[in-house]
Amino acid sequence: MSGAHLFRSTVTYEEHLNPEQLQVVMHPGGPMLVIAGAGTGKTRTLTYRVLRLLERGVPRQSILLLTFTNRAAREMLHRVETLLGEDLSGLWGGTFHHIGHLILRRHATLLGYRTDFTIIDREDQKELLESCITEVMGEESSHPRGPVLAEMYSLMNSLLMEVEEVIERRFHQFLELTGEIKRSFILYETKKRQQNLMDFDDLLLNTLRLFEQQDELRQFYASRFEHILVDEYQDTNLPQVQLIDLLSSVHRNVMVVGDDAQSIYSFRGASIRNILTFPERYPDATVFKLTINYRSTPQILDLANHSISHNRHQFQKVLRTVRPSGLKPLVVSVHDNLQQAEVVADLIEGCVNEGVPLDDIAVLYRSHYQSMECQIELQRRGIPFEVRSGLRFFEQAHIKDILSYLRVLINPYDELSWKRLLKMVPGIGQVTAERVWNHLRDATDPLRGLREAETQVLPKARASFRLLCALIDGITRMDYLNSPEEVIQFVLESAYREYLHNTYPNAESRYEDILQLINYARAYQTPYATPHTKLELLLSDLSLDRTEPEQNHRGGVTLSSVHQAKGLEWRRVIVIGLNEGRFPSKKALHVEGEEEERRLFYVACTRAMEGLYLLYCRFDGYRELQPSRFLRELSPDLYETAEVQGGYL
Repeated sequence: MSGAHLFRSTVTYEEHLNPEQLQVVMHPGGPMLVIAGAGTGKTRTLTYRVLRLLERGVPRQSILLLTFTNRAAREMLHRVETLLGEDLSGLWGGTFHHIGHLILRRHATLLGYRTDFTIIDREDQKELLESCITEVMGEESSHPRGPVLAEMYSLMNSLLMEVEEVIERRFHQFLELTGEIKRSFILYETKKRQQNLMDFDDLLLNTLRLFEQQDELRQFYASRFEHILVDEYQDTNLPQVQLIDLLSSVHRNVMVVGDDAQSIYSFRGASIRNILTFPERYPDATVFKLTINYRSTPQILDLANHSISHNRHQFQKVLRTVRPSGLKPLVVSVHDNLQQAEVVADLIEGCVNEGVPLDDIAVLYRSHYQSMECQIELQRRGIPFEVRSGLRFFEQAHIKDILSYLRVLINPYDELSWKRLLKMVPGIGQVTAERVWNHLRDATDPLRGLREAETQVLPKARASFRLLCALIDGITRMDYLNSPEEVIQFVLESAYREYLHNTYPNAESRYEDILQLINYARAYQTPYATPHTKLELLLSDLSLDRTEPEQNHRGGVTLSSVHQAKGLEWRRVIVIGLNEGRFPSKKALHVEGEEEERRLFYVACTRAMEGLYLLYCRFDGYRELQPSRFLRELSPDLYETAEVQGGYL
C-alpha cells in the first residue's frame, strides 16, 4: 500500500454503529459472510466498511463494491464522500454487468470483438431473437416469440445450463421445438459476433470467458482488487458467484452481505446455495450476524421469526427490535375475493382515520392477479393508489386482448378491437389488419361477414385466419350477452392460452389474471330490472374503471407483489390472498419449493413497521378454500383474529 493516499474522517464509529455492525466494520480482513436480517442496517454497515478501509490506507482503486443496482452503489459512495469530504473517483462500484462492461471495453479484442462493440438492450435482444427463430422456422409457423426466447436465453445463462435442460425444467410446452430453439440461439450468437454486438448476459459471461482464457489478465484484476464487497449476496446467480471467486482469488478479502431468509428470486436464476455454501467454499470465513432490527415492532418480529424458523436450510438467527411494543398482527378471515377487497378498503380508511398517511400503507400479494378486485374497489371509493407490481389490471395487454373479443360482440364496428384481434393472428400485421377492417366496416354484419374478408388476407395467413373465424362463430352461438364469463373461458381454452405461451415469458401468471377476470365476471351482479345485458354492464363498469383519472399524485396506497416490495417498508402492511394454492403458489411449490415460498411470506411480514394485517378467503365461488400453511403453522398467541361475515370489519 505504499504511496496510498491516507483518508481521515471525524467519524466516531461507536457513535454511528451498534456493536454487531461495529464488529463487521472493524474486522481486519479475509473472507467475511455477513448475515444481515431485515431492517438491520446492512447498507450503513457496507458504507462504513468502505470508509474504514480507506482510513486504513487501502487505495480507492483497490476496492470493488458490487451491488444489484448502480444507484445503490452511487448512494453508498456518495455517503462515504460526504463523511470523508473527499472525492472517491477511481473506486469501482456498481452492478456486476457494469463492472464487466468496464473490463470488456479494455480487453474485448482478446475474445474476437472490437472494443467499440454495441450493447443491445432487452427490446433489441427480443427483436433479434425473433428474427432468428423466424429464419429457422418460417414466418407463418407457430413458435415462441421474442420475449419468451429472451427469458429462456437469459435463464439458460443465469443457471449455466444447456437449452435442453432449461426447456425441460421451465418451458416444457416447447419440448417439441427444442431443436429449432437451439438452432435459433446458435444463429443469434453468430449474428451478434458478425455485428459486434453484446447483450447484458454477455457483459458477465464474456468477462468470465476472458478470465478463464487469459490467466495473466485474471491475475492482474485479482491482484488489483484488495478488498471486494458484495451486497445482496443471496440474490446472486452462478456466473456472478464465479466472477467474485475469480476476482478474490489473490487477496481473499471478500465480504459478502445478504440474508438467506430473503432469498426469493430463484425464478430469475438466483440460488440460495451461493450464500448457504459460502463457508464451505471459504473455510476460513468469519461469519457475522446483524440481528438488531430498526424497522418493526416486537409483535411483528415475533411472528416473522416464528414463521421462518420452520425452514431447515438457513443460518439460524432471531431478530430483535429497538422499537417499542405495539399491537399484535391481525389475521382476518373473509368470505371471498370481493369481500376481501371491501375489507382492504375499510382497513385503509381506518388507518387514515388514525392519522396514517396513504403512502405509509401497502397492500401486498403473491401474484399480480390477486390485486384486481382491490384495484376496482379502491378506484370506486376514490382512494388513490399506485401499482408497483406492473400495469393496472385492465391496462395489461392480455386483459385488453380478452376484452376486445367482448367488445366486438357489443359493438361489431369497434375498429380498435377488431384490429387488436386481427394482429394476434400469425402472418397478419398492420397493413393486412387495415384491409380486413375496411371490408368489415362496410359489411351489414361484421361478425357474420368475417369469413368473407379472407380475400384480404395473404395466403400464408389464411389457415390461421380461418381459426379466428371459427372462434367468432363459436362465440356467436353462445348466450354471450348474459354469460360473458363463458365467452372468456371459451376464448381462453380454444385459442388464447397457446397465444399466451408463445408471446409472454410469464404466461402462467397472465393465465391466472384471466381466470381471475372470469371469476369476477361470474360474480358480477346486474342491477335489478335493468334493460341492459350482463355483458353490456360489465364492459361499461370496467371501462369506467379504466378511464377514471389516474391518482398518481403523492399520497397513494402502494399495491405491490412481495417480490417488488423487497427492500421497502411501510407503517401499515396488508397482505392478501393467504390461501393454499395462492400463497404459497401451487406452481411455485413444485418449482421453487416450500422454503422459498415461506421466505416470501417472511419478506412480506417484515415490510411492516407498526401494523400487519393478514387476510385469507374462505370461498372462491362455491369452492371452499383453506388458509395458507404459513398461517396455520403460526402459534395462535402471536396474532389476533377477526372473521368478517358482512361487509365491515
